[in-house]
Amino acid sequence: MGNLATVAIPAIDRRGLDSLETHFVSPDVYRRDDVAVRQARLAQVVCGQIIPQLLRLHTEVVPEAPPIEHVVNALAPTSSDVSGLANIVLGNDLEAAIAYILVLRDRGLSMESLFIELLEPTARHLGHLWDNDECDFIDVTLGVARLQKLLATFNDSHLLPGLDVRRHVLLAVTPGDQHYFGASMVERFLLAAGWSVQSAFEQTAAEIALVAQAHWFAVAGLTVGSERSLDALTETITLIRRQSLNPAIGIMVGGPIFSANPALALEVGADGTAANAPTAVLMAQKLFDLAELRSAA
Repeated sequence: MGNLATVAIPAIDRRGLDSLETHFVSPDVYRRDDVAVRQARLAQVVCGQIIPQLLRLHTEVVPEAPPIEHVVNALAPTSSDVSGLANIVLGNDLEAAIAYILVLRDRGLSMESLFIELLEPTARHLGHLWDNDECDFIDVTLGVARLQKLLATFNDSHLLPGLDVRRHVLLAVTPGDQHYFGASMVERFLLAAGWSVQSAFEQTAAEIALVAQAHWFAVAGLTVGSERSLDALTETITLIRRQSLNPAIGIMVGGPIFSANPALALEVGADGTAANAPTAVLMAQKLFDLAELRSAA
């Protein structure tokens, strides 16, 4: 635990954290009247789970160092790490979550690895808690929003001027598809997490592309229900990229076929996929950050 105090937390003060909250949570879910109860629950989680895990991570390296692949496997976030971070973000202490991630990052894990192996699985875990009625919608929304803030903090996108006015998503259902329920859930979570969403649920590929041409979107999200619609999805993505007002637009896809085969997302021309609505929020933030990096290059 002694090394934790020497870790440099990203340059963002308490006032900055408070103001950053308004970027990532819709005002109607921002305040809760049960803060004391949640803080007590968070304290129990930190004492019972987080501190023991931090102690384990800070164990001194043995002189006879194992092969590097063994080290990487040992450092990779576990299911316990995922559930631990989920418990933290269900509280209201963003600094605790930042410190939690710093411990893993400063052990040698890249932010890309942390996204794939920790942040995204944590968002997916929150979605499962919601599906199983273990957390209500507002709990999960606030948790996902804090994961989104963590990603933005470590990618420095929270420093961008006018961040809130650039976080626009075009959400569409693949033409000819009837996968509306999943898209509606994604829309609900994106709105609650502070994104501006324009939906195109019953439009052709050409019409969807025209919307992307007429308005600036950081991200486009498309859902598909079956393999029969993959050709239509590929065509729609191609048209969006060709006509988008934002040449660096990020595109994410979702649906059962991508949950079974995530690599299929790249085959249809997308940048990534999300297993459920909470992970779609985090994927949108990741694509937003990547677009900003490309623009700055």
